[in-house]
Amino acid sequence: MLGDHCRRARQAGKGRAVVLLVLLATGLAGCVRLHQARFAPGEVPTLVGSAVRDNRTPMDGALACFGAELRAERARPPVIAVGDVRDYTGKYSVNEGNAITQGGALMVYSALGKLGGAVTLAERFDPTIAERELGYTDRRQLGDGAVHDVPYYGGSIAASDYFIVGGITELNYDIRSGGVDLAVSQIGPKARTYTESVAIDLRIVDTRSLVVVRTISLTKQFIGYEVGFNLFRFFGSSLFDVDAGAKGQEPLQLGVRTALEEAALRLVGAVTRRDPSSCLSQHAGFATGDRPPVETMVSATHSGFPQVAAHSISLLALGGSLPGNAAVAMPFEFASAAPAAAADAVFERVVAAAAKAPVEIALVARESETLDAARRDALASQRIAAVVAALRARGFRGAVSTLWRADPSGPAVRSAASGFQDVARLRIGG
Repeated sequence: MLGDHCRRARQAGKGRAVVLLVLLATGLAGCVRLHQARFAPGEVPTLVGSAVRDNRTPMDGALACFGAELRAERARPPVIAVGDVRDYTGKYSVNEGNAITQGGALMVYSALGKLGGAVTLAERFDPTIAERELGYTDRRQLGDGAVHDVPYYGGSIAASDYFIVGGITELNYDIRSGGVDLAVSQIGPKARTYTESVAIDLRIVDTRSLVVVRTISLTKQFIGYEVGFNLFRFFGSSLFDVDAGAKGQEPLQLGVRTALEEAALRLVGAVTRRDPSSCLSQHAGFATGDRPPVETMVSATHSGFPQVAAHSISLLALGGSLPGNAAVAMPFEFASAAPAAAADAVFERVVAAAAKAPVEIALVARESETLDAARRDALASQRIAAVVAALRARGFRGAVSTLWRADPSGPAVRSAASGFQDVARLRIGG
C-alpha cells in the first residue's frame, strides 16, 4: 500500500511538472509574434517578416552632406572606378563559410552612389557585358540603329580619373571578454561581454599615372553580450533543466560596410581637395537634429593618426611640477576634433599628475592643416571641449582654464614644433 502511494505521488509530481512545462512553453510562444500569409490557394501559410527597406548605415548622413558640398561647387564630377576590394583576413569556417563579406567592392560602389551624383561611377569591376558588346561592334554586329558612313567604330567608353582598390585586412576575435557565472546548487545567473575588431586598408590611384594619391587604414571594434539564468536540479525524482537568457552582437558585416563607406568618403575628399571632417563630425552615426555629447562625437570621427604619436613632440615625466613653459603635447586628427590614437594613455597620466600639481596641455595639429578663419576657430572650440570631456570621463573634477588659443584673425599657422602648429593651451588643475 505504501509503495502504491509513493508511486501515485511520483506520477502526480511528474504530471504537474509536465503541465508546468506546457504552460511555460505556451507563455513563451505568446512572446513571439510572427505574421503569416498565404500567397496562393492550397499553399501552407508562410512566415512574413519586416518589409524591404533601404540599407541604411551610420554614414548615410555624412555621405549626403559631403555629396551636397561637392555638388555646390559645380565642378566637373571626377570619374571614379572601383577595383577589387578583397577579404585578406583568411578567416574561414567549415560550417559557416567566410567570416568576412566577399562583397567589399560592391559596398564601396554603393558608398560612392550615396554621394548623390557628386562623382561619376565607371564600371570596372565586372565589365563582361561591355566587353562582349565591344566584340559584337568589332564584328559589325552591334550598332545604335542609325545609318553611318563606313567605317563606323561604335560608341566610346569614358575614361576614369581615379580608381579605388584595397581590402579587409584584419579580423581580431576576442580582444577583450569578461563576465560572471554564479551558481548555487546548479542554480544561478550568468553574464558575459566580448569585443572583436576589423580593419580595412584602401587606396585611391590616379588612372593615368598609376600614382597612389592617398591611402587610408581604418579599424572598428564590435561589442557583444550574453546574459542568462540556468536551473539544473532534481525535484523529487524529476530532473529540471531550464535555460533562459538573451545575447546580441553589433552586426559584423554592417560594421565592415560602415568602415568602407567612411574610407571611400575620405578618399574622395583627398582627390577633390575637400575636407569631409565637418560632415563626419555633424552627421556620422546620428539622426538629423540629434546632437551627441562631445566624447561621442570624438569616438564617431576617430580614424587614427598614423603620422605622429602623442609623445613625438614632448611628453614630460608627469608627477611633479613642470619646468618652465613646457607642456604635454596633445596632437589631433587632421581637421577633426578627435585626439590622436595614443591620447588615452596621455589623458590618464595628466589626470594623475593634475591631482598633485597643475599640468599644462598644448593642443597641436599638423602644419598642413590650413583652414579658413571661421572653421579654424570652431574646430579649436571643439578640440578644447573634447579634451575637457575626456578628462571628466576619467574622473577629473578640477578646474580647466584656457591659457591661450589661436586668434581667428591671426596667422593661419603658429609653429609649435617641426611639422606642427599650436591650437590652444590649457591648464589642468590649480
